Amino acid sequence: MKHLKRILVSLLAGIIAFSAVYFNLLSMVDKSAEDVLYHKSSGTMGQIRIIKIDDKTMNELGDISTWDRSVYTKLLDTLCVSEEIRPAVVGFDILLSSEKDEKTDKEFSEACKKYNNVVCGFSYVFSKELQEDENGNLTENSMTVKEKVLPYKELRDVVDIGFVNALMDNDDSFIRSSFLSFDETEAVTTKSFSMKVYEKYMESQGATISFPQSGVMDFRYSGKSGDYENVSLVDVLDGTVPANAFDDCIVLVGAYAAGMMDSYFVPVDRSSQMFGVEIHANVIQAIIEGKTLESVSPVIDALICAIIIAIITFACWNLSVVKTIIVCLSVAIIKLLVGLLLFNQGFTMNVLTVPVLAIVIAIVYIAVHYYKARTAKRSIEKAFSKYVAPQVVKEIAKDGTYELKLGGENRDIAVLFVDIRGFTPLSESLEPEQVVDILNGYLELTTRCIFRHGGTLDKFVGDATMAVFNSPFDTEDYIYKAILTAWDIVQGGNKIEKEFTERYGKNVGFGVGVNCGPAVVGNIGCDFRMDYTAIGDTVNTAARLEANAPRGNVYISQAVRDALGDRITVEDVGEIPLKGKSKGIFVYTVTGVNGYVSPEEE
Repeated sequence: MKHLKRILVSLLAGIIAFSAVYFNLLSMVDKSAEDVLYHKSSGTMGQIRIIKIDDKTMNELGDISTWDRSVYTKLLDTLCVSEEIRPAVVGFDILLSSEKDEKTDKEFSEACKKYNNVVCGFSYVFSKELQEDENGNLTENSMTVKEKVLPYKELRDVVDIGFVNALMDNDDSFIRSSFLSFDETEAVTTKSFSMKVYEKYMESQGATISFPQSGVMDFRYSGKSGDYENVSLVDVLDGTVPANAFDDCIVLVGAYAAGMMDSYFVPVDRSSQMFGVEIHANVIQAIIEGKTLESVSPVIDALICAIIIAIITFACWNLSVVKTIIVCLSVAIIKLLVGLLLFNQGFTMNVLTVPVLAIVIAIVYIAVHYYKARTAKRSIEKAFSKYVAPQVVKEIAKDGTYELKLGGENRDIAVLFVDIRGFTPLSESLEPEQVVDILNGYLELTTRCIFRHGGTLDKFVGDATMAVFNSPFDTEDYIYKAILTAWDIVQGGNKIEKEFTERYGKNVGFGVGVNCGPAVVGNIGCDFRMDYTAIGDTVNTAARLEANAPRGNVYISQAVRDALGDRITVEDVGEIPLKGKSKGIFVYTVTGVNGYVSPEEE
């Protein structure tokens, strides 16, 4: 039962983490974080080269829409010099669908048949349609094939074809996945352009074809835009770039001009778009090198995150602020590093939930810590202030720990004692409630007067009150302030004496003693019970002065008289013996205080 609350809070945190991961609540920002942290270019294959249809090409040959197929025929003839010098595969990432010129169309298809290393792209046009599932429920299918934009008939009869449709993420339209195949109907499955190029290349190398069996592949990019070796189409046609530069390579021909509207956002470089032909290059390399990504099961991913968060929540319950920050930040960093390691091994899992919740836990615990500390401080100050002066509370709490330590220091102080004259017989003649009323009125008066002049209320001893001045910190003109306090008490005592006389028919008067000199001030006692007080001969003398002072009189020592001079008026009492002292001391009674202002006059 001791840790029940701690366990319940930890379980709740774990449930929140599980839900966040399982229901993918941070989907968009999580993918963005994975892009920034993990998707890095790792180096492109030299065997993949791009022949780009760029602005330079169209400036010389005209807009691509005006070309006949002789341009592509010439390109193939230029690249395929002989059986020994020729590309392994030439992929045209452009739609050669309409018949343009019968002669040049036929020449291009014959060239493709002759070299037998060409893959052409086609495009699906999808539409959304309502379909009835096995249970008779209507569902929306956004991948319903409306039509296919295929290469012209003579060409598609002699080349391999694959669809070039991009697979954009529904959340932010970034391309992180690629089609490998698509079930056009239950009986017809087609392969993507990248997949067809890959197969053609592996056949030319005599290698075994191995690829993911699913229709969609998540993959890691190998290069950013411009990283793959690329040359302008016209530079190949005019011989500026020799044909042997493409020997036994995968050659991709595609759009490389912004006006051709074939560019997309990709995770490897979120600041700029990548041309479609470069995306195909990355996909092909990912298939060849096995740079596929497999998502960890949502249930396993969610359980891992839930366990981590629950452990953090439990472990940080009683830790200090610094240790909590260290633990939470360490877990967040370790989780990100483990995520990077898994990503490089071909696995993806939730990126942000653990780091975000770890930071939230740290913030919450820090806030709770300071709330508790503030509440405790207020509670302690409130409790302490009932017994000691606010100055003592501040001194004890100035380092924020409220740690009380035994020990003291030598200080010059002024000490004031005051008590009720004839309290014992008075208490015997009154009801207990009446005695308490008189005591409360008297103690309230003495405390108010002490605090008014910056004194420290040391303690109540029965019907006596002890106060010190110039402790625990230095107080300016502290001896004079002790006399002002004594005079305040006497003047206030005259007033409440009348009240108590009228109320209970009893006279209540005060005797006050003030002394000054060196004393030991600090926490006196033992580890489990201590008292902030002053001890020494100066204190004892002040107590003896008060014991000898008649009702309504303030007795002071020679030391006080010498310190204040003409700031007070006094009458000689003479030398009187004091209990516990071998010699008597000369005593004065205060008859006036120069500069005194009563509370009513302030």
